[in-house]
Amino acid sequence: QVQLVESGGGLVQAGGSLRLSCAASGSIRSINDMTWYRQAPGKQRELVAGITSGDNTNYADSVKGRFTISRDNAKKTMYLQMNSLKPEDTAVYYCNAIVVVSIIPFRSYSYWGQGTQVTVSS
Repeated sequence: QVQLVESGGGLVQAGGSLRLSCAASGSIRSINDMTWYRQAPGKQRELVAGITSGDNTNYADSVKGRFTISRDNAKKTMYLQMNSLKPEDTAVYYCNAIVVVSIIPFRSYSYWGQGTQVTVSS
C-alpha cells in the first residue's frame, strides 16, 4: 500500500557530491519523521540524518557539515545532499519513514526503502 523508493546512488570520487532521493507513494495521509540510514560492509546500520514533518533535523557527527537532509511534502519526497564525500561514506543508504495511513482509526507504520548503493573511491 505504501512504498519508498530511493534513487541517486552511484560511484563518485572522494570530494565529490551526490544527491539521494526517497519518494513515497501509496495510500498516505501524512508523513511524520523521515530518516536516512546507511550500512557499510561488516558494519551495523547507523542513522545518518533525520527530519521531522516540521523540518527539525539531526545528523550523525560523522556527516555534520557535509550532508544536508531536506523534504518536499508536496512531492512526498526526502533528499540527502552529500558533499565532500569520503571513502568512509561508502555504504548502502536506506530511507525510512513513519507514515500515517489512516486517521480514523489512527494508524501509522514504519516503512523502509530497498536501499541504494553509494561508493566513494579514493
